[in-house]
Amino acid sequence: MKKLKIYAMIPARLGSTRLKMKNLALIDGKPMISYAINAAKDAKCFDKIILNSEDNIFKKISTRFNVDFYLRPNDLGSSNAKSDSVVENFMNYYSDADIVAWVNPISPFQSGEEISNIVEYFIKNRLDSLITVEEKQVHCNYMNKAINYDINGLFEQTQDLEPIQPFVYSVMMWRKDVFLKEFATKGHSLFCGNFGTYPVSKLSGIIIKDSDDLKIADSIMRVLNSEESNDIIEYDNIVN
Repeated sequence: MKKLKIYAMIPARLGSTRLKMKNLALIDGKPMISYAINAAKDAKCFDKIILNSEDNIFKKISTRFNVDFYLRPNDLGSSNAKSDSVVENFMNYYSDADIVAWVNPISPFQSGEEISNIVEYFIKNRLDSLITVEEKQVHCNYMNKAINYDINGLFEQTQDLEPIQPFVYSVMMWRKDVFLKEFATKGHSLFCGNFGTYPVSKLSGIIIKDSDDLKIADSIMRVLNSEESNDIIEYDNIVN
């Protein structure tokens, strides 16, 4: 049986409307994008790891961390560029890949182990496309209408609710041939073929969109990386 070639693509757009140059913003003293690079390396399931950007500044980052670099067309670096088109362009350039995984730098807490589990799940379940989600057991409305609870019944406990699944985007994956075939006929294909989701940890669910997200992530990362960090839960002395 042919061994599948699996490439990790790390998108690294320089421009950002909500947080300027966010991929290069520091989290506990390291550029945000470095966490995605190191997690992809730790996953040990990729034949290549490639930074994909419209700006050569990220070529310096790729050299620093010893990964590949792809300079995408400048128009695919604008805020109007669609993810489908970015992936399609990348797949046509790296045409020898069987599977492409979008490893997102906006999720700095995802681990190599989690990424490896996602790839294994994708292959085991014969998926053609996948997006990570976070399962949340909360009462949720859409357009002012209840989604996962009965507005005419007793107020349900959160642990009894069907979880909602907001997209996290920490990892997205596609089989190249299925993606490109659907893109050619429909002009879009993020949800091509046999689509599935994968629930990630609460930490991986922390994604960086703006400066507030960055501050929160920086604070958490500093605690996690400190020598005083531990998993012991302490209680008020009234409990004793």
